[in-house]
Amino acid sequence: MSKIKLYIAMSLNGKIARENGGVDWLDVIPNPENSDYGYYDFYNSVKFTIQGYSTYALVESWNVPFPYTATTNYVLTSKSNLTDNEKVKFISSNHLEFVKNLKENEEADIWLIGGGKTNTFLLNNGLIDEIRIFMMPYILPSGIDLFEELPVESLLSLNTCISHSSGIVELIYKLPVEK
Repeated sequence: MSKIKLYIAMSLNGKIARENGGVDWLDVIPNPENSDYGYYDFYNSVKFTIQGYSTYALVESWNVPFPYTATTNYVLTSKSNLTDNEKVKFISSNHLEFVKNLKENEEADIWLIGGGKTNTFLLNNGLIDEIRIFMMPYILPSGIDLFEELPVESLLSLNTCISHSSGIVELIYKLPVEK
């Protein structure tokens, strides 16, 4: 069985992007050691990605090569008129059934890229196994929340906390909490 891992950067006040989806604010955070904060190892540990349509559209708008070519990529969307391409497969119906099936029938882990609505959907349905947040030393006055709409009340278990010299704090939480 696969594990779904949310791996994401977030402002100190819980925003993952500006209101327009922009993440340019991440570039202003000093990184004197040129660290990738474990991204390379993490990316190589997953075989699949899941993201919402807005996140996919934002990445496409950046005019850079598609960054997730070594994984099978799924986009959860309500749009039924989209055609799969060499980069992604669009899942326009039965989202819950699809994700449960993927998780149960695969052995490799799944990266939940975001955004806020997709994060909430998977959290509310008990499908996230790990949340790895990079708390950035930055405050955004407005933007997209890590969990948009109405997330279920959830208790998390802190597994790891790493403080980086750049001021970034990496937090790894496990779900669900064993009782």
